[in-house]
Amino acid sequence: MISRIHGTLLAREMDRVEVMTPGGVGYELFIPLPVFERLPRLGEPVEMRVYHLVREDAVLLFGFLEETERTVFARLLGASGVGPRLALALLSALPAERLVRAIRDRDTAALTAVSGVGRKTAERLILDLSGKLDDIAIRAAGVGAQEPGVEEAVRALTVLGFPAPTAEDAVRAVLQEGGSRNAQELIRAALARMR
Repeated sequence: MISRIHGTLLAREMDRVEVMTPGGVGYELFIPLPVFERLPRLGEPVEMRVYHLVREDAVLLFGFLEETERTVFARLLGASGVGPRLALALLSALPAERLVRAIRDRDTAALTAVSGVGRKTAERLILDLSGKLDDIAIRAAGVGAQEPGVEEAVRALTVLGFPAPTAEDAVRAVLQEGGSRNAQELIRAALARMR
């Protein structure tokens, strides 16, 4: 399976790119709109995370600039009735972090605003992916990068049965109170806030 491609950007369109590797092999990758908007200029180097899809009638490559985008795409494909075209449409209309938040928060209005997603499809996405995006929601919250132990604290709270959004909010509130804390201190303080 192809998981990453590094090479020179030869062509770019709104929905696809062509990347030439140093070995002289050119790959066509389908992309969501936010990836297109962040691509380098033609002729410049690019490294893309790849989702390699093998079907009876085709071998398709989907390209992303961030691991989070690729992970969300893969999980979307795991939902009933979601194929690569709809998954790309979702990621084109909503950035990966916003899409995860919409599913986590059961925001059918945000999902149905995407072309090709009706009420039933939105509800099915929420049902199929409920709880399967929590690890992405934790990373997307942006808290783990600043303070050590934050991601661990949020994970521990979700294991204890608290919903990911509640755990994230509690840990964020503890961090805003100030002071550097390790994971155990964050967990204790967050639990105290949630009681």
